[in-house]
Amino acid sequence: MEPVVTVGLDGSAESLAAARWAADEADRRRLTLRLLHAWPMLAPEPVRVPAEIDQNYWAKKLVHKARAELQVTHPGLTVVGELVADDAQEALLRAASESEMTVLGSRGLELVESYFLGDISTPVVARAERPVVLVRAGARRDGPPPAPGSPGGVVAALKLRGPCDDLLAFAFEAAAARGVPLRAVHGESLPVHAYTPWGVDHDVTEEIEQDARKRLGEALQSWREKFPQVDVSDTVALESPARALARAADGAGLLVVGRRRHRPPLAPRLGSVAQAAIHHARCPVAVVPHD
Repeated sequence: MEPVVTVGLDGSAESLAAARWAADEADRRRLTLRLLHAWPMLAPEPVRVPAEIDQNYWAKKLVHKARAELQVTHPGLTVVGELVADDAQEALLRAASESEMTVLGSRGLELVESYFLGDISTPVVARAERPVVLVRAGARRDGPPPAPGSPGGVVAALKLRGPCDDLLAFAFEAAAARGVPLRAVHGESLPVHAYTPWGVDHDVTEEIEQDARKRLGEALQSWREKFPQVDVSDTVALESPARALARAADGAGLLVVGRRRHRPPLAPRLGSVAQAAIHHARCPVAVVPHD
């Protein structure tokens, strides 16, 4: 199958925002855009029946309307529609395994279970083997490239606890394709021994910060060489990773966070940083699985 960007479509404002964002992304990457609508009650495709008795009429209309809009705004983009008579979660996971990325709508600050298609997006984000992007209704679409250091670039949240090349590859490619700066952010909570009765021990915090900066620089070095056109900055914040991420994401055009494919059996499928990002970030959030 040719490379595609897949968007889950259900007619909500969130899924339509996701479709518009996905069209921009597919156009930018010169990929096909697939509009996927899944519902178990879809009927087998009838042959030449009037619209008034076609059980799939409204599903077809939903996809056709979105496709028509996107082909007007992106005249050179190949857009295909697909109706799948299956459980939406399973259909999206299957599509995600075949796609360069999957894009879903998000309701932002509400409970994670209230995301696209009810509770569908949570297991898709948590189980997909390839990147999933969550887009809120009214999310900022990419405009003119911002100046270095200004809002609107790509922000990548790094934990530096093991390999993060998949996350960095996605973040650098996204920044290069957009012609915007990339900001790599690492948050590190202070250990107990850093605190004293009168505050924090600055010798300890300085040592922790220098070590974190060294590890962050090492993680970024080969990617800076591979993408010399990308203006890269790095930030180490001595606070919880989720709090550091929230500060850094303010004004970003795209936030990239990681999700480990293999987590302990009783651990949540999404870590605290990914949870914080999809709950609170106002910009689109890309969740990238990695080892």
